[in-house]
Amino acid sequence: QVQLVESGGGLVQAGGSLRLSCAASGSISSRDIMGWYRQAPRNQRELVASISSSGISFYSNSVKGRFTISRDSAANTVFLQMSSLRPEDTSVYYCAAGIINPTRARYWGQGTQVTVSS
Repeated sequence: QVQLVESGGGLVQAGGSLRLSCAASGSISSRDIMGWYRQAPRNQRELVASISSSGISFYSNSVKGRFTISRDSAANTVFLQMSSLRPEDTSVYYCAAGIINPTRARYWGQGTQVTVSS
């Protein structure tokens, strides 16, 4: 059974930073693409950033230049360093593993709330 456990969410003022972590356990392949999605109320879930086992990363236009994704493949852990946070970044952030395309992943975490106050 696969488990993804996120940590690091919280409340921060605009312009501040947060670092999200996600530890995967179970039948996760180190070759799986891992990443982070977010979903705000009344919005669709969107892919924020992803990273392959070789370190190739993708960022949505809305976070490019502000967020940095990294991973420790040996530990099946992925991180999201978020800087210059804006109120519109407020969402529930979900860790995902085995990302197939921008809307599909095999495994999901339970989500962690990030709230950015203005």
